[in-house]
Amino acid sequence: MSYFLRRIGYFLLTLWAAVTLNFLIPRLQPGDPAEMMVKRLSGKDAEIDPAKIEAMRAMLGEPEGNLLQQYLGYLASLLRGDFGLSYIYYPAPVTEVIGRALPWTLVLVGVTLALSFVLGTVLGAFAAWRRNSMFDSVVTIGSTFIGTLQSFWIALLLLFAFGYVMGWFPTAGGYEASTPGWNGAFLLDALHHSVLPAVVLMLLGPVGWILGMRNTMIMNLREDYIRLARAKGVPDRDIALKYAARNALLPSITGLAMALGGILGGQILIETTFDYPGLGRLMQQAAAGKDYPLLQALLLLTIIGTLVANLVADMLYGVLDPRARKAS
Repeated sequence: MSYFLRRIGYFLLTLWAAVTLNFLIPRLQPGDPAEMMVKRLSGKDAEIDPAKIEAMRAMLGEPEGNLLQQYLGYLASLLRGDFGLSYIYYPAPVTEVIGRALPWTLVLVGVTLALSFVLGTVLGAFAAWRRNSMFDSVVTIGSTFIGTLQSFWIALLLLFAFGYVMGWFPTAGGYEASTPGWNGAFLLDALHHSVLPAVVLMLLGPVGWILGMRNTMIMNLREDYIRLARAKGVPDRDIALKYAARNALLPSITGLAMALGGILGGQILIETTFDYPGLGRLMQQAAAGKDYPLLQALLLLTIIGTLVANLVADMLYGVLDPRARKAS
C-alpha cells in the first residue's frame, strides 16, 4: 500500500510544480500579445496608438495585479475549468478552440501509436528470438536507419512526391469540400487527408518499440529462469511468449504511458507541415501568436495527460511485478 501512496504523492507534487511552471513560462517570454494583435490589425507599417493597445488589453481580459495575484487567480480559474478567451481566435473560449482540434489529434496520433506499439513489439520480440538471423539483421539495421531520419524531412518528401507531383493526396488541411459530421462523405474526405501524416507516423513510430523490445528480450533470454524452463522441456513457443516476451514487455509499459500522455500535445512538426487541424498545429500557432491562454491550456493538457498516464503505468507496474513494490 505504501508503494501506491508514494506514487500518488509524487503525482500530486509533480502536478503542482507543472501547473506553476505552466503559469510562469509564458509570462517570461518577450513580447506583448495585445501589441502584436494591434499591429496585425493595423498593418505592418502603420503607426501604433498606445490607446489602442490598452483597449486591446481590456478586450482580451489580460490579468491584472502583481504576479502572486495573477497566480492565485490562475489557480481559481483552473478549478472552475475556465481557461479564458483565445487571443488568436477571439472571442472563442480556449476550451472551444481545443475541443475542435482534439478529435483530429486523438484519431490520427492515437490510432498510429496503437498500431506502432503492436507492430514494434511483435517485430522486436521475433527479432530477439531469431537473433543473429537474416530477419534480425534486416529489422535492426532498417529500424536504426529509419530512426536517424527526421520526421519533417520524410513529411516534406512524401508531400512533394504524392501531393504535388503525383497529386494522389491533398497537400494541406484535414478535410476539403465535405461538411463535418458523421457521414460517409466527410469520413472518406478526412481519411484521404490523413493518409500522408499517418504514413510518416507509422514509419517512425515502431522504431523505438522494436529496438527496446529486442534488447530487453535478449537480456531476459540469458536469465537463469529461461535456462531452467528449457531444462524442464518447456516448448520454445511458451518460453518465447510466456516467459521472455512477457517479462520484456513490462518496461515498455512506462514508454507507452508517456507516449499516450504525449498524444495530447500532438505532433507539432508533422501537423504543421501538412497543415493538419490538430493540437500540434494549434500549439505552434499559439506560441507564434503569443496566445498565452491557449498556450497555457495546451501545455497543461499535455502535462496532465502525461502525468496521469505515468501514474496509471506505475500502478499497473506495481500490480504486475511485485519486485517493483519491494524495490521502492
